[in-house]
Amino acid sequence: MKKRILLTSFDIWLPHQQSNSSDDLLIEVGKLHSLAYNLTFLRHLPVDVKLASSQVEAKIEVIQPNYIILCGMAESRKKLSVERIASYAENILETTVDLEQLLKEATAIEISDDCGKFVCEGVYYSVLDYLRQHQLIIGCIFVHVPVLTKENFEGIFADFLLIVNKLALL
Repeated sequence: MKKRILLTSFDIWLPHQQSNSSDDLLIEVGKLHSLAYNLTFLRHLPVDVKLASSQVEAKIEVIQPNYIILCGMAESRKKLSVERIASYAENILETTVDLEQLLKEATAIEISDDCGKFVCEGVYYSVLDYLRQHQLIIGCIFVHVPVLTKENFEGIFADFLLIVNKLALL
């Protein structure tokens, strides 16, 4: 049976943004027809923790994915960052995915313990908490995507596909 992977991205939230780099990346992944697993895209999530989280949770119920890759834009970062933890108030939740194993062959991906204090961390925490509360065995990670340029796109795209491919093999 093919692995099912849910991939999400946010809408833009600042006036100067023409697009969201995480969404741009998912558009390119969606153009690939050679992947041996079922990808479901949930794009343009609202930049609101409650609304976005409820949309992701509803999609989880419908497609019952094996893995979830939540994606968000990080304008200040230079390479992909996979987030290990998300926190809310004083509570911390950690992904169940072995990030060191997942990223062993990566060339320019960092593991981060700073998901930020914006909607990204709120949604990541909410989804991890939802999975925990419902005792769902679904691997979930959050990937921050830097602004994409002609110079960095090829490497970032290759590294993101490495993440998708390695998750599908776990």
